[in-house]
Amino acid sequence: MILLYTSPGCASCRKAKQWLKDNNLPFVEKNIFTTLLKEDEIKYLLKRTENGTEDIISTRSKVFQEMNVDLDDLSLNELVKFIRENPSILKRPIILNEKNLVVGYDDDEITSFVPSELRNLVSKTCNETCQNYEICGACRKEA
Repeated sequence: MILLYTSPGCASCRKAKQWLKDNNLPFVEKNIFTTLLKEDEIKYLLKRTENGTEDIISTRSKVFQEMNVDLDDLSLNELVKFIRENPSILKRPIILNEKNLVVGYDDDEITSFVPSELRNLVSKTCNETCQNYEICGACRKEA
């Protein structure tokens, strides 16, 4: 199951949500302002990141700047509490499933949520006879 963490008014969140719908990928949306994130949920997000807090926390956010907090000085429990009390510091959208975590909307990265069987099928069936080969076939050859 895909989890989509969003906030109202977030254009990237709307794009991600629409992309998931357009690709018939079931997801559960969690608005970070109306659904209080659980401690375990935040710890799980942090555990899944490659670079820790810098992957999911926006140090440029107004709240973060006003709080004048050094994340390196916080214990894990203090960090979790800080995020729970200030969800606006999270980058958005955050999209994850059992295998993938994508923060923000990126046209290329979001395709990681398409099941590999389907990606393999497409790569095998699209060839020179496909009407879209000039676009998608050429892209795959370059990669």
